[in-house]
Amino acid sequence: MDVSAYLEAVYGNLHRRDPAETEFHQAAHEVLQAIGPVLQAHPEYLHARIVERLCEPERQLMFRVPWVDDQGTVQVNRGFRVEFNSALGPYKGGLRFHPSVNLGIVKFLGFEQIFKNALTGMAIGGGKGGSDFDPKGRSDGEVMRFCQAFMTELYRHLGEHTDVPAGDIGVGGREIGYLFGQYKRITNRHESGVLTGKPVGWGGSHARTEATGYGAVFFAQEMLATRGQDFDGRRAVVSGSGNVAIYAIEKVHALGGRVVACSDSSGYLVDEDGIDLELLKEIKEVRRERISAYAEVKTTARFSARGSVFDVPCEVALPCATQNELHQQDATALTKNGVLAVAEGANMPCTPEAVEIFRGARILFGPGKAANAGGVATSALEMQQNASRESWSFERTEDQLATIMRQVHAQCRATAETYGGDADDYVLGANAAGFLRVAEAMTAQGVV
Repeated sequence: MDVSAYLEAVYGNLHRRDPAETEFHQAAHEVLQAIGPVLQAHPEYLHARIVERLCEPERQLMFRVPWVDDQGTVQVNRGFRVEFNSALGPYKGGLRFHPSVNLGIVKFLGFEQIFKNALTGMAIGGGKGGSDFDPKGRSDGEVMRFCQAFMTELYRHLGEHTDVPAGDIGVGGREIGYLFGQYKRITNRHESGVLTGKPVGWGGSHARTEATGYGAVFFAQEMLATRGQDFDGRRAVVSGSGNVAIYAIEKVHALGGRVVACSDSSGYLVDEDGIDLELLKEIKEVRRERISAYAEVKTTARFSARGSVFDVPCEVALPCATQNELHQQDATALTKNGVLAVAEGANMPCTPEAVEIFRGARILFGPGKAANAGGVATSALEMQQNASRESWSFERTEDQLATIMRQVHAQCRATAETYGGDADDYVLGANAAGFLRVAEAMTAQGVV
């Protein structure tokens, strides 16, 4: 069988069946482009139609979420959960509450989650969910009522051995608490392992809040080490200023680097002294204000509503905001300014054109399914603690996270070298390694 023609046919069929799901098409195309050498070496996966089965979710849920706002007005949102693949374990992936959420975005995130979860080496499958509800500007009471309505429909599909959601954009400790409370109320079970991202006081894991940002920096550190370099004295920029970005900044500073710029949807901030993390946390996590408020407090910093945070010269770039935020022109600017490494803290933040520029320029590039796997890895550690009724220290959990990220990095390099000959090709390595682990399990379990 001509593997290239076969993969083109699979991709064409995805377009035909789901014509409007552009983000899902993009995620699938990256994987299909990468796994050709694996299929050449393992024709049994072709005969078992593993690729087609991987690209089709095991279950797609879409439901209405009616709730009442503080004015007594009934609001109606749309809820989603895509349970993509359970070959390695229960579906695992976050819930995103944001106006941009639609089925195509949830499918792209769930598809990425399959390979990301496989790379961690943990016993977790891939899934994702969310709603077009926007928690910004809503009162605690409104968020609670929405979460209760959302869980009233979703609960019947969840379970610690079935599907274990976590947080994502718009879903933090507050939302997880409301969701868990409603699940417990409906099921009459304190099933701690059914949701991760819980506060530490009632079943959460130390270092879970920090895990995605820390993990991306650990991965970048491993990439730099392959060239005899590290973060010490390096300039870095981080896009975003939410949970992932804040803790990526924290870990870069801890490793001796200096993050000089970050951003939000209103623009970007430059502070040549290095981002003042406590001030940033105060503005974004406590006051919930725009990042421009930072420059109002610290007059040595400057805020720009135009251009891109990636215009700021740096040696390490960590895109940690959202999908497709780093474009071709941004990659070109970073390359001209001498960037050494780019690690995706968000899910698919670099466009395909940007990725090709990095790969062509031999810049170290860590794709999200590898570089930001620390979040879901620590969620799996939370599940492990829940199952044994244990609570680990922050230090123990962070050590486990660092070990997992080193293993993910080593696995990507070894697989890339096996199937492409270039250990620096992390795109090939991450996709091929994740695919191999899932394909092996799917083959062993038969046609299901």
